[in-house]
Amino acid sequence: MRRQILFIQGGGADVHDAWDDKLVDALQHELGPDYAIDYPRMPGEDDPHYPAWKAAIGREVAKLDAGAVLIGHSLGGTMLVHALAEEPPAARPGAIVLLAAPFVGEGGWPSDEIAAKPGLGAMLPAGVPVHLFHGTADETAPVGHADLWAAAVPGAVVHRLAGLGHQLEGGMGVVAGVVGSTLPQFELGLSDNP
Repeated sequence: MRRQILFIQGGGADVHDAWDDKLVDALQHELGPDYAIDYPRMPGEDDPHYPAWKAAIGREVAKLDAGAVLIGHSLGGTMLVHALAEEPPAARPGAIVLLAAPFVGEGGWPSDEIAAKPGLGAMLPAGVPVHLFHGTADETAPVGHADLWAAAVPGAVVHRLAGLGHQLEGGMGVVAGVVGSTLPQFELGLSDNP
């Protein structure tokens, strides 16, 4: 059986078909045929709104089996984490992976639709590894956002990718290595109790 991955795109005009599709293709190439990446189009990508994305993310997460890896790029990562915090999934994920995700809250981006959540880490599914990948040359969401996430989600592992920008050009091999390493833990039963 192929390992399930849900990849939530970032926001902006043509991101699904002209930007984040390259991340998905590179990740699929690095992971190989034992992984199946679901890459749904989020509603109104050129003018993203949290309520619509939260509902869409919830529908996609509900389709997954236990042990699926949840990945979000940029604003998609931000929305993914907040959606999971507000409505935990029925099937426990194998890992949560954020790629160049802007942090919403003090020191990060402002938002009229996403409320900053003190204690965010405690609101996420217990015991699920969280990995934060951020390029040191990211000008959209500077690398300091990774530190804000790490402070909000104790135990999250920060991976700084030297010289990479917001699209993490050439960095999917590192991401694939971490995604692949979550499978043995889940299969050994170390991650099967909510």
